[in-house]
Amino acid sequence: MIQGKTVLAVIPARGGSKGVPRKNIRQLAGKPLIAWTIEAAQQSAYLDRIVVSTEDEEIAEVARQYGAEIPFLRPRELAQDDTPGIDPVLHAVECLPFYDFVVLLQPTSPLREASDIDRCIEMCVSRGERACVSVTAADKPPQWMYQLDRDFRLQPIVPQAQLLTRRQDAPHVFVLNGAVYVAQTEWLKRSRSFLTENTAAYVMPKERSLDIDSELDLRIAAELLKATT
Repeated sequence: MIQGKTVLAVIPARGGSKGVPRKNIRQLAGKPLIAWTIEAAQQSAYLDRIVVSTEDEEIAEVARQYGAEIPFLRPRELAQDDTPGIDPVLHAVECLPFYDFVVLLQPTSPLREASDIDRCIEMCVSRGERACVSVTAADKPPQWMYQLDRDFRLQPIVPQAQLLTRRQDAPHVFVLNGAVYVAQTEWLKRSRSFLTENTAAYVMPKERSLDIDSELDLRIAAELLKATT
């Protein structure tokens, strides 16, 4: 709870991940991937309830072992490859009403800390924001990004009158890192997205912003965790 407002954390973890099979319960530095997010959530000063939304019995059992609640199994139609990411969150707040704020914590961000969760919540609540999401500085400016046409020629993403050659001349840009999403629950039910013109940003450092999407990401995360534990 924060300033008298209740906060629900939702950790979505479907069983059918494709890039890294059974990703959410793959071992990472001695524990399942999802455990890192559950444990960070448990250390938060503000989360009143931590639930895992899954359709998968094995993931549910692993989550219970690490102290998360499984108050329902997610309908399988909300666990497909093409299911929008917001749908499991909206399903969760319909099943568990009366929380003032909802926090989405994706299990693919194992380096996120409890302090990141809390600072994002604080920013949302203290400033009266509708939503706040975590971001990190982009590796490359958009002026250095291109699409390829059918002849494999470069087509700039951002048209520019003069080629940008020095990083120092590039604007500071940020990307979503997928670690923390916070929103007023009733507002989220209406907007059906954490990302609108009303969304504020909480900036996280690169070293805590790794999003697990491949086997290489798992190896990188393992090395980073080895260095900090």
